Amino acid sequence: MADMGAFRDAVTAWAAGGPGEPARDLAARLAVRAVVLLEGPSDVAAVDALAEGRGRDLAAEGICVLPIGGAMSVGRYTRLLGPSGLDLRLTGLCDEAEHPYYARGFGEAGAARDDFFVCAADLEDELIRALGVPRVAELIRAQGELRALQTFLRQPAQQGRAPPGSSSGVSSAPRRGARSATAASWSRTSPPTGLPPHSAAC
Repeated sequence: MADMGAFRDAVTAWAAGGPGEPARDLAARLAVRAVVLLEGPSDVAAVDALAEGRGRDLAAEGICVLPIGGAMSVGRYTRLLGPSGLDLRLTGLCDEAEHPYYARGFGEAGAARDDFFVCAADLEDELIRALGVPRVAELIRAQGELRALQTFLRQPAQQGRAPPGSSSGVSSAPRRGARSATAASWSRTSPPTGLPPHSAAC
């Protein structure tokens, strides 16, 4: 039986130059109504964990969470899936630095420019703010990345940096491992209320 993973694979193949009919057929059979465009697999893991923590089954709701292989590819996917393609509702999540790619991709495809979310400054910052630095460090330790954390914190560039959401002068937790470790914890902890919406001021 076809599932949302098959639709995801069909769309990825279509975006790479393959035929569009498999994706069209699966979209109809699975009653896909919306697609969340994310930069990569780790973003998918975070969104899936957040949905699980909130008791939601996105696939059953007709929502496909789709990694697009980097923000520069977003225009290709919005053209295929948005008003000029499958006419599905589009949303997404990107780092602050990638906001121009998403704004242009959504706008050129005729999708609403404010229907995606921008992390401040990136997803790792959002995760660290949501859980707090001590919890992130604990999760990184549980993932066997403690040595990498300690090495990172000894780097000169990290000395005196305050972690996200903190006014203290301690060094921030490293990007490496923070995304996967904290995402995994979201299904077991109270998730944050949401991510900041895109606006023209971002």
